[in-house]
Amino acid sequence: MVVLCAGLAAAHGASAETTHVVAVASLDQVLTNIRNWIMGILALVATVFLTIGGVRYLLANGDPGEVEKAKSAFRNAAFGYMLAALAPVIVDILRGLVGA
Repeated sequence: MVVLCAGLAAAHGASAETTHVVAVASLDQVLTNIRNWIMGILALVATVFLTIGGVRYLLANGDPGEVEKAKSAFRNAAFGYMLAALAPVIVDILRGLVGA
């Protein structure tokens, strides 16, 4: 089995051609991609905080300290969603600074 896999790998490597991919992207496209990544990451982190806050609130069982921790997680989630919503504005400011 090992010999067969090694033989296939050697055959595959021998027939492979070298290709060069040149990616040319405009500055506008790069900034748009940055904006999309920032929005996605911030929304993901905010959703994690929202989930953690919900679980903490459900498991608090009336404990004031745990309820406060859950409310803090909810505030952090709201802050994260607000930053995700403002990501296009931040990228527009960067676009203005670099002159794109």
